Amino acid sequence: MRFAGTCFRAHDPRWAFQPLSGQGAAVRGARFNRKGQPALYLALSLETAILEANQGFGNKINPCTLCSYDVDCENIVDLRDTAAQEAANVSLSDMGGPWALDLARGDEPASWRVARHCLDQGVAGILVPSFAVGAGAASQNLVLWRWGDQLPHRVLVNDPQAQLPKDQKSWK
Repeated sequence: MRFAGTCFRAHDPRWAFQPLSGQGAAVRGARFNRKGQPALYLALSLETAILEANQGFGNKINPCTLCSYDVDCENIVDLRDTAAQEAANVSLSDMGGPWALDLARGDEPASWRVARHCLDQGVAGILVPSFAVGAGAASQNLVLWRWGDQLPHRVLVNDPQAQLPKDQKSWK
């Protein structure tokens, strides 16, 4: 399917100079990407972006850079509802399982198998429910493995006044 819309991300200010790199996720790996594999995790709402950045620590969040993104991507698989999950042979528990705990035990997270299967099928990204603590049914994310500044996988950060830094020199 094609996804076209506005997405959001609350990310570490150290990556504010590269809001489209996906390198923050590649540093350690994350729910839907292995270590070393860039991925761009975007929320479909501002509230979900903050929940994702907060990672369940109540009302205390680290400083973050909030950005909005204009997205127009083909080859997106929608895994937000049960029927779509069944059609893709994916379960909610596969996607939402304790991926970090699996890694700590030396096991491959089930969510990585979901990602690998999608990547093998040429999928650019997936729409998924948010698994952040406190997320409700309206909390949803877009995870991308393929994106750039051109169609069919275009993602542009909204920075009309060029306020984002251009390099890391502004960070200690």
